[in-house]
Order: sequence, then structure tokens, then C-alpha cells
Amino acid sequence: MSDYKPNSKHDPQAKLADNERLKTESNFLRGTIEADLKDQITGGFTADNFQLIRFHGMYQQDDRDIRPERAKQKLEPLHNVMLRARMPGGIIKPEQWLAIDKFAEEKTMYGSIRLTTRQTFQFHGVLKPNIKDMHQMLNSVGIDSIATAGDVNRNVLCTTNPVESELHQEAYEWAAKISEHLLPKTRAYAEIWLNGEKSETTEEPILGSTYLPRKFKTTVTIPPNNEVDVHANDLNFVAIAENGKLVGFNVLVGGGLAMTHGDVNTYPRKADDFGYVPLEHTLAIAEHVVSVQRDWGNRVNRKNAKTKYTLDTFGSDAFKAEVEKRAGVKFAPSRPYEFTHRGDRFGWVEGIDGKHHLTVFIQNGRILDFPDKALKTGCRKIAEIHQGDFRMTANQNLIIAGVPADQKAVIEQLAREHGLIDDSHTEQRKASMACVSLPTCPLAMAEAERYLPDLIEKTEALLAKHGVADDHIILRVVGCPNGCGRAMLAEAGLVGKGPGKYNLYLGGNREGTRIPKLYLENVGEEVYLNALDELIGRWASERNDAEGFGDFVIRQGIVAEVKVSKTDFHA
Repeated sequence: MSDYKPNSKHDPQAKLADNERLKTESNFLRGTIEADLKDQITGGFTADNFQLIRFHGMYQQDDRDIRPERAKQKLEPLHNVMLRARMPGGIIKPEQWLAIDKFAEEKTMYGSIRLTTRQTFQFHGVLKPNIKDMHQMLNSVGIDSIATAGDVNRNVLCTTNPVESELHQEAYEWAAKISEHLLPKTRAYAEIWLNGEKSETTEEPILGSTYLPRKFKTTVTIPPNNEVDVHANDLNFVAIAENGKLVGFNVLVGGGLAMTHGDVNTYPRKADDFGYVPLEHTLAIAEHVVSVQRDWGNRVNRKNAKTKYTLDTFGSDAFKAEVEKRAGVKFAPSRPYEFTHRGDRFGWVEGIDGKHHLTVFIQNGRILDFPDKALKTGCRKIAEIHQGDFRMTANQNLIIAGVPADQKAVIEQLAREHGLIDDSHTEQRKASMACVSLPTCPLAMAEAERYLPDLIEKTEALLAKHGVADDHIILRVVGCPNGCGRAMLAEAGLVGKGPGKYNLYLGGNREGTRIPKLYLENVGEEVYLNALDELIGRWASERNDAEGFGDFVIRQGIVAEVKVSKTDFHA
């Protein structure tokens, strides 16, 4: 149970954030959700339940495009929920895919499956009468959405490495073990959504009776690929292998990208390297990084409640020592490793087991039948014959994994017929990413997903203008500063400030190991594209051999390098 007591580090006289009251009074996340489900007067969830459903993997949203018209008609917003599934490591079986495809088509407002940067899928636009059916459908195929949102450990990511299949399988199994170990123990999810037998919950031995101070994110990563962006996450296990076998992990703690516009006490931060642990201590370390954050994290100010701020408040060494004390494990010095890239490897690759794997590009992760490419139909047709599995990547793409040699041709034909393989996609398009943003995200300040295709075309034109059309910039656009699209690890990141207005951050690197810095604030498209035009021109003519755009702008002093976020990011 949590023994949190406000102390001098967190203003002992301050009132706890209201979310702490909400969790305390929730009866271990049950609230009055069941009663709300039966309320036909509103399409939404009321009072505390609006927040509590997040612990069950859902966010209440509405279509902001039609909100003003509904208000004119004296109607409440068209409330619906977005559900994010729990899929550790992003692996999904063809039969599971067919089930979620059918539900998306028949019982969501938009008909799409959305692959996310959390290596899972989301349903958007599920109306209240369909919510329970959704959970029961997922359960019937072995999927749930427990703890994919809220103040808990969320979906555990794992490098989707289909080539080194044995090593990947070991890493994936640890991602699944960590996910299960850190799940809430309350039976609230099964009781409410699956008609499970009611049972009294008396404690949450790891998460505590009031759960964590804030959301918590975990990854398992296999170098040299940093596709999961370890520095966006609270806890990271970097795989160390000997002779192709996993022997342990380097443990990185305290990464996170969210911030608040205008609040200099918030900032993105890289994770600190605590050291190496052998495999047998993995779960103990995971549990006690969580337990220290549970007890030391800020429950007064949610804007400073993430693990990154706990480390900066108490000191990284003190946090590490407390983890060692609780776990009964000493970190050894970190083993050598290097990240060299973080993008997905598109096209076919052959694994060491002789199986073949096809990575297809899904712009913005939105799987839907578009006029020029029937992506959703293509995925369904492949799932109907596929003998392996699918792997959702943290870059919003899809791997059709485990294809035997004699099935390659038919899989590729289906992929090409439905636009899942498009040879015209540039490196720039494949290196760009956006969050969902408008019209469904209630936090969105500016467009992101709907704007990205246009932004890519204009960026491609700038690259072509300066003779570097075959190169790319890690480009990300997000509708607000909450970090979902990982713009704070981009070489060029646009962060929404208002309709058509963004902050431009520059100076991340291609490996994902550097935070970018503010270059332009609250500007429109003409201003930031003109700036990129000039900078891309300089990069094309003045760069060193193979020097990435982010490294170039740091070397040239165009922005200062962010070495210590607490002191450097806003300086």
C-alpha cells in the first residue's frame, strides 16, 4: 500500500490533487461506472467516472468538428469513448485481428483501427451502448484494455525485431511478464465489463491503494534499434545479449516528454542509466522502481508528478539507492550498447529461423479503406490466410511476421493490391509521425494527424529544392505538448499552440538520444516553413558526411544542445 506523505520536497501544507481523492473514493477503480452505463439520459460518463474509465483503458471524447452545431441544437456533445488495448510487445494474432476489424467496421463511428505509438491499437468512436460489447468481444479473443491509461503502468513496449527471432522472443516474454506483474490486482475490470463475480479488493501490493501519482510507461529494448524511444518512458530495460542469448538488462529510469506551455517547471527529460541487472532480478527492479515512484512522486501537483520530476526533486542517486534497498539488488555498471537507428525496416527481411517478415508503412497508423488504398480490406484479407502473427510497431506501422517462403508471393500481392506496399513513399514520409489530435482528442490545440500529409509534401519539396530528396529529417507534429507523438525526440518537432499555430523545436538526433530545443514560438506555417527552407539549404551545403539534420543544427549553434533538461531546456 502507498505510504505517501507530503514532505518538504512537495510542500507538506499543500492540498493533494483531486485525483488522489478520486482514487481513494473509487473502491479500487469501481466508482459508479456500472450505474453510469445504465444512464440513458447522457451518452457520457459523469463526475469521477469520467476519469476512472481511463484505468479501464478508455478516454471519453466527442467529435469536436460537430460540437458547435450540436450546441446550437441544444444537444450535448456526441460523447463516445476511445479504447486502447493492452498488447505487450505489440504482437497480435490473425484471428484477433479479424475480430477487431469486424468490431471497428460494425460498431464504431469511424470504422478504423488506429495503430499507436504505444505499440497497440485503438478504437475511436465507440458509443455507450456498444462499450460493454467491445470489452466482451476483446476478452473472447484474449485481449483486454486493463491499465492502458490512468495512473498505472501502461502497455509495455518491446522492440519488434523479427530477424533475431530467438532474442526477440526472450525480450517479448519479459515485456509480457513485466506487464502482468505490474497490473492492478483489483477485479473491477472483470466485474464491470465481463460480468465477473463481485469480490472485495483489500490492497494493491505494488501500485498502492491510490495507485501511482501519474501515468507510468515501460519498455524492453533490443539495441541497436531504439524504435520504442526509450527516453520517452519512465522505465526501460535495454537488452544485453551474449552469443545471441539474453543475459540481463541495463535499466534506464526517468524519461518523459510531456510539458505544459508557459510553465518552466515542466520539461521533457531523458532517462538516467541506473546500471545493469541479470535476468533474475528484472521483476524486482521493475516493481521497486514503481514502488519508489509510488511513494516519492508528487501527489500535490500533477504537472510535476511524473518519474522524471521525482528524480530531479530527490536526486537520481537517491532514487537509485532506494530502489536497490527495496529490491535487495545492487546495480552493476552498465554493459556497453549503442543505438544506431529507430526507424522501422520496410519491406521483406528474412529471420535467422528462415521465416520472412514484411513491414508495411501505415501513415499515421490509421487503418481504413481510403479512396486510393483499401488498407483495412487488405489487412483483413491477409489475416484470413496468414499463418504467423502481426506486430504493431511503436512508429505506427505493421509487420506481417512469420511468413513461410511459399506464402510470400500471395502476401505481397495482397499488400500491393490494397496500397499496403507503395514504392512511391519517400524516406521523409516514412520518417514522419503525428498524434491523433483533432477532431477527437479533447486536449488538442492544433491539427496533427490531418495536417501531417500536407506538411510532409511541403517538406519533401524543400528537400528536393536543395538536392537532398533522398534524405530525411525525423519530423513529428503534435496537437498539444503532452508528448503522445514524441515530437520532443524529433530532429524537427512541431507542437500545437492554437489553431494553425505551432512551436518549432530543433536539435534531436536520429538515434533518439537528444531532446530538441525551442527555435520558433507560436508561429504559422509560412514562418516555420521559411525557417526550414533556409536551414535545409544550409544543411545540404554545409553538413559533414552523413550528418543528420539535428546534429547539424547543434554543431552550427543554431540551437543549443539540451544536456540537462531541468536547466537547459528553457534557458
